Amino acid sequence: MDLLLLDLGNTRLKWGVCGRAQAGPALRAHGAMPLEAIETLADAVRAQAGGTPQGAIGCAVAGTVASLRVQAQLDELGLRCHWIHSLPQQCGVRNGYTLPGTLGADRWAALIGARRRHPREAVLIISVGTAVTIDCLAADGRFLGGVILPGFGLMLRALEMGTAGLKVPEGELREFPNSTSDGLMTGGALAIAGAARQMHERLNRLQQHPPRVLLTGGAAPKLELALGLPHSSVEHLVFEGLLAIASEPGLAAAAPAGAGRGYST
Repeated sequence: MDLLLLDLGNTRLKWGVCGRAQAGPALRAHGAMPLEAIETLADAVRAQAGGTPQGAIGCAVAGTVASLRVQAQLDELGLRCHWIHSLPQQCGVRNGYTLPGTLGADRWAALIGARRRHPREAVLIISVGTAVTIDCLAADGRFLGGVILPGFGLMLRALEMGTAGLKVPEGELREFPNSTSDGLMTGGALAIAGAARQMHERLNRLQQHPPRVLLTGGAAPKLELALGLPHSSVEHLVFEGLLAIASEPGLAAAAPAGAGRGYST
């Protein structure tokens, strides 16, 4: 069965279609669009996937209005989406948040994806998007907690609002920045990298073994050179978590558009 995977973030909708391959589930089509272009989703899926998936599962942090716009597109495909929520425990991960349901669903999916990749190891998950999250997963599957920082764009806009006349093009990461653009880019990267190294040291100290480091998110390439930690770049970690959730016994990942409302939120 082909499954449509959806990651509805603060600025973009990421989608993928997963089909079955001999080595296991594999993405055979994927794409991303700004929230303003959600109404192109159905056409994009049909064109790139070569047909209509039979099920859909997703996570959303962009709010009810954006989710309803996505569902309108799924109606065109005859699908109803199972929108996941953070639970106290799922797929071998135990949620350490004080209020488990308040953890972002995308972070929950990424944690489950990390656990699926490294089932007996501690993992530091660095997701670089509109916001940056750095989450700590213990070797026994406990989500210990994490930090949230502004992403590159939010940092730049904050400086633009607080500094007269600061309007510059995007810069590059430099060892010794000698322009305002490069100073902003390098400063942002070092700020995020510094937080990541602090959380890496804390997790290392607690687990008494260096954790795996997974770097993901649309802006992750901007951080790679500054990170200063051995790491693996994972393009679709959230999708990997969604696939793990979809494979749970008893979970109906999708239903025809005319089915009960229990398949969407």
